[in-house]
This record gives sequence, structure tokens and C-alpha cells, in this order.
Amino acid sequence: MAGPRIVVLDGQTLNPGDCPWDDLAQLGDLAVYPRTAPADTVPRLAGARVAVTNKVAFDAATLAALPELRCIAVTATGYNIIDTAAAAARGVVVCNVPTYSTDSVAQFVMALLLDLALRVGHHDRLVQGGDWQRCPDFSFSAGPLVELAGLTLGVVGWGRIGKRVGELAHAFGMAVIAVDPSPDDPPSWEPFAFVELDEVFALADVVSLHCPQRADNAGFVNAALLARMKPSAWLINTARGGLVNEADLAAALHHGTLAAAAVDVVSSEPIRPDNPLLSAPRCRITPHHAWASAAARQRLMAATVANVRAFLAGTPCNLVG
Repeated sequence: MAGPRIVVLDGQTLNPGDCPWDDLAQLGDLAVYPRTAPADTVPRLAGARVAVTNKVAFDAATLAALPELRCIAVTATGYNIIDTAAAAARGVVVCNVPTYSTDSVAQFVMALLLDLALRVGHHDRLVQGGDWQRCPDFSFSAGPLVELAGLTLGVVGWGRIGKRVGELAHAFGMAVIAVDPSPDDPPSWEPFAFVELDEVFALADVVSLHCPQRADNAGFVNAALLARMKPSAWLINTARGGLVNEADLAAALHHGTLAAAAVDVVSSEPIRPDNPLLSAPRCRITPHHAWASAAARQRLMAATVANVRAFLAGTPCNLVG
């Protein structure tokens, strides 16, 4: 339809075929690209008033080359791909979608946690490979099975997802401790406590990361912090890969100073063949899809359309920066 030009730069992960762009197309002249290389960003956005992006970055030089751009709609909660100061200086509003993936990510954290505790997939592969058929007993376990009740979960970042993860862990009988820059809104259930960052890593049996990545916390999970963890402890990261010094985490796993880790995010995505976590023992790696359930993607699409509609109506919402 006629109207403002709207360009989706990397729509494949949001809509691999089951989450159509029809509602967004009603708002203007829509162009959708499954993926966009950095060199193609400016040419594809020529004349666009609205850019829709998930991982395609906008630095100051890119923004300067797009004088007609007035809105960047990020199809995610995190927006560290945008130079928000440069955007504000050029009068470009940036909006995100803060709430779409809470339940899906929290559920995925539990899946990683349960896999670390019970190794369900590993045992399935052993059974399929004939190990149970060859076993003289009715039951066997390839390593200890861990009960979560009575263990302590440490949550780094007490936002929407961190709180939901805490609730689910509490339902499994875990004690929960958390660290947050503005500790407030403690839950009604117990045991729970706000503690300092060093204490989370020292006291928790499982540490789960749920904080945004900023310039001042890149790689903050480093050798010194990992050394504070119990040798039996686990680290889970479904937030941002850049929060973790991956070489230090791999070293801790190789040296046995950390029992296991599970990550859905890495520092450079797709994962590079030289990422040290690929060769680290007892490290589960999934391809950044904790957010990507069908229900979450449908909510994300609806919220993105609402963000663009609000901007075009002169009442932008979910602004960041």
C-alpha cells in the first residue's frame, strides 16, 4: 500500500514462514528482507522512514547516511546494536519490545537447568545406542542425577525474566538469591534474598544471567568471578553472550573449577568455529532460540506492529535510549 516506507532488515528469525507481516504491511509501503549484510543496510533503507531490525546494527555513520529515517523498531528486548545517543541526536526514535519472551525464556532456563541436573537427552542417546539392552539391571544412570530441591539459584538481573525464573525455581524447591542495581520488589515467597554480585557467585549452586549487556559490563563474568563459584556449581546464560569472558569460562570447565555450563547465547553469533566453548567439557550450547517459541514470536510481531503504528500516529511508545 502507499504510505511511509517501512523496511524489515532481518525478518527470517521472527517469521520463518508461520508469523506473517500482513498487519505491518497495512501501515505503509513494506519491504521485507530475510537477512541484510552490513554493506546493504544503507542502500536498502534509502527513503525509509521506519527500519525494523533485530540484529542489524546502527552506528553513527549508518544513521548519518539515512536522513529520512525517523524510527528504528527493534524486534527484541535488547537494543545494544543501536547507537542510541547518535539516534537521538538525529531525531530518530528507537523502540523495543520489552515483554514478549518472558515465559518462553524462563521456561528455556528451566529446560537447561533440568538437563544439567538429569541429562535427559544424554540418557536417551545411550538407550537408543543399546546401553540399556546390555545393562544387567532394570535401571542405570550415566553419572549422578541431581535433585533441585534444597539447592540455591542465583539470579543476576531481577527484571521480568529473572523474576519469572526465580518463581519457577522456587516451585522446584530451590532457595533464590538475586542481585540487581536497584533491588526492590522482593517476592512474597521465601527463601529469597538480595545479595551482592560476589555473594551470588560464591553462594549459589546455579547462577543464571538475566541482565542487559552494556559497555560497562562486557565480559564481567571472568576468571576472578568464576573462581568464587563452588566446584559443583553451574552457570546458565540466556541473556547476552558478551556478558561472559568465554575463554575464562572454557578454562574453568577444562580445569574442573566449575562443574558445568549451559548457554543459549555467545559473543559472536552465529557461533564461530574458534569459539572456546565448543571444545569445553560439560558445556551445553543452544543456538540463541530461548526467545523463539511460536507464542513468543506472535507476541513480538504484534508488539512491533503496535510500536510502528504508535510512531506513525505521533505517539511513540516503548522508547529506549
